[in-house]
This record gives sequence, C-alpha cells and structure tokens, in this order.
Amino acid sequence: MTLENLHTAFLKSTGVSTDSRKIEKDQIFFALKGDNFNGNQYAQKAIDQGAKHVVIDDENHKTDKTFLVEDVLECLQNLARFHRRYLDLVIIAITGSNGKTTTKNLINEVLSQKFKVKATEGNLNNHIGVPLTLLSFNTTHEIGIVEMGANHQGEIKALCGIAEPNYGYITNFGKAHLEGFGGFEGVIKGKSELYDYLIRVNRKIFINADDPLQVDKTQNAKVYATGQDALSDCRVKLIDANPSVKVSFCGKQVNSQLLGAYNFKNISIAIGFGIYFGVEFKAIKKAVESYKPENMRSQIINKNNFKIILDAYNANPTSMEAAISALKKMKSEHHSVILGDMFEIGETKNEEHQKVIDLVLDQNFQNIILVGETFYELANNKKDINAYQNANEVIENLNQFDFDKNVILIKGSRGMQLETLVDAL
Repeated sequence: MTLENLHTAFLKSTGVSTDSRKIEKDQIFFALKGDNFNGNQYAQKAIDQGAKHVVIDDENHKTDKTFLVEDVLECLQNLARFHRRYLDLVIIAITGSNGKTTTKNLINEVLSQKFKVKATEGNLNNHIGVPLTLLSFNTTHEIGIVEMGANHQGEIKALCGIAEPNYGYITNFGKAHLEGFGGFEGVIKGKSELYDYLIRVNRKIFINADDPLQVDKTQNAKVYATGQDALSDCRVKLIDANPSVKVSFCGKQVNSQLLGAYNFKNISIAIGFGIYFGVEFKAIKKAVESYKPENMRSQIINKNNFKIILDAYNANPTSMEAAISALKKMKSEHHSVILGDMFEIGETKNEEHQKVIDLVLDQNFQNIILVGETFYELANNKKDINAYQNANEVIENLNQFDFDKNVILIKGSRGMQLETLVDAL
C-alpha cells in the first residue's frame, strides 16, 4: 500500500473517522491506539457499520478492506500532509495561549465574505485533530484555517510539519499549560515554533503590533502587523469596551458583540486579515458585528434582574486576570465573581491562585465565590470570600447570596464544569 493508493481511496470515500462508534457509510476508519484502547480491535466492527476501508497496524485484524501500515497515527498524519499538498490551498495557522478559537472564528467570518473558507471545528487542534481538519478540506475550498493547540514544546513544530501553513498568527504568550511547557519561558519557546517554521520557509507572519514580545520575536521575518501602534500595517483603534468592544479603522466604527478589552486584539487581527486578503471593509464590518460568542466563551446570558458572563470553557492566570479586569470596567450597580481552579500550571499553582485571590479582594465585588481544591485550600475561612470544593457545593449554597442588579463573571478551567451553575442561578 502506497500513500498515493490510500489517498485515491480517501478521495472516493465520504471522509475519515477515528471513532468506531460514529462511523458513517463509506468512511475510512483509522484504528488508532492509546494507553487504554486499541482501535485495531474494532476494525471488523467499523466494516460492519459501513466503513469503506480500515487502516490498521496489526496484521491479526487484516481483511480485504484493510490497509496494513506500520503506524496508524503516522499514516493519518502523512495522508493529511499529502492531501494538503494535493489541494494546494492557502493555510492559515493559529496558535497561542488564549483566544485561539475566538480569533479563528472571527477570521473565518471575515474571509468567508470573499472566499470559500473552512476552519478547524470544535477542539480538533492536536496531533490527531489537525490531520482530521486537513482531511476535511476539499477542492471547493480556497482557504483553510487550522487551529493548533499544544501543551509541550515540539508540538507546534510537528503540527507545522503536517499542515505546512502559508501564514501564521500567535494570539499571545500567556501563562497556560505551564506544567507541560516548563514555565513561561517554555510557553514562549513552544508557541514560537510557528514563527520558526514560517521564517524558515520564508512565509508571512501576522502579529499584534501592540505586543512587544510578538514584535521582538519576528524582527527577522516577513510581517504584517495590526493594532493601535502607529507603525501598524493595519491600524485599528480601540474606542470602548463597556461592555462590548467597539473599534475604528480609517475613521469607520465597528461595534462587536464581544466583551472585554482583551478581545480587541482578536477583532483587530481579523480586520487585518480581511484587509490583507482584499475583503471590502463593508463586508469586514458586517462579519465582525454579526459574530456572537458561544460555547462558554464570554457568553452573555441575561436573567431576570442580573447578567451572567459565562467564560467557563477554560482558564489560566493570564485569561483570568484579563476577565476580572474587564468585569470591573462593565457598567453595573454590582459585580460578582464565581471563579474555578486553573489547571495545568505546575509548581506555580498556589502562587498563581493566590494572585487571583488578592486581585478579587481589591475589586470591591459584592460576592466572591471561589471553587475547587486549590482555591478552597488557600481561601477557605478568609473574610469576604466564599470558598467551596466543587460546583455542587456552590449550587447547594446559592440561596444565601444576593445577585440583584449584578453582572456575574463565571470563569474556570474546563474540568470545573462551572456552566452547571447557570441554570441554578
């Protein structure tokens, strides 16, 4: 079996799947292996459920519908790279510590005003998700937007080797996945692997001109800069962020539905991509203004007499500080926070959680509710703070709090499941 043969079979299929439980008719099933599963064992099941072919690396499961390879994951990645070269479409890679998905969605909305664009769906942004994203592109698409996630050094480098992007953008360097990256300097080095690749292949890098780190890291690169800096290739100015972000470009105003000044850079870069790729400003304005955040990313939820800012998809020290700062600037009679533990920050865990505690105590919030083992350990029995070990404990005690005429920020790492509080509130 050659890669060309597999790709020919792929073009005649209805797509690929790595989950035997969700096989659709005439798909190709890739029998991946993990610590607790072996996809080879489900080869026949996938065929019985309608798979056209199955890619395996265990000859004990060989049939007339299987492709036997040395390593299924490596084969999936190689096929994705082969397909990307076959299509030869423009690939934009996006990574960073915070705001990847919002930025990806905004750029997608803007560029879709002129081009046939497809972007990463959901959280398919790792060593398996990126290949699946690339294999979802077809000849009708002109631009592919590929989100790249990583929690260790070397991962972005590997993903660039698969996706071979033409353009790239790093949203920011933040205190996320500190444990895996080995500290903040490790985050910078790991995320900058996108810069390293684009510089090596002489491709263009998009940067936030207002971020000194991004400017410094791309001094020897082909750069397109957006932001408030006067030297920006695309100069966008922040007008207001109370509560939603308003910006201006060449004297024309854009009113977004995104909250917080931290979203300015996401809007700015989306406008920058639009201008660079020749999208008319009227269409850019329409795309940005119509984009509404969802999936627990700064969602606005209006209740009878208060407002919830649901930002419970993920959290790290950088995004937590930005969200708290944005909340304080929002016009409201009262402000409250329900904050959950931040995961994957390694040895600095207690230090970073204590910084959040100190920050919220300085803000004069009406209610401070902290959730999770680390917050509970550091803040239990502290004056003006209500600390609980999990979301269920919060729900059991909600009736003792007054949220009348409040804006409430709910933010924590995904594992805290703080979205369960919304209905209870």
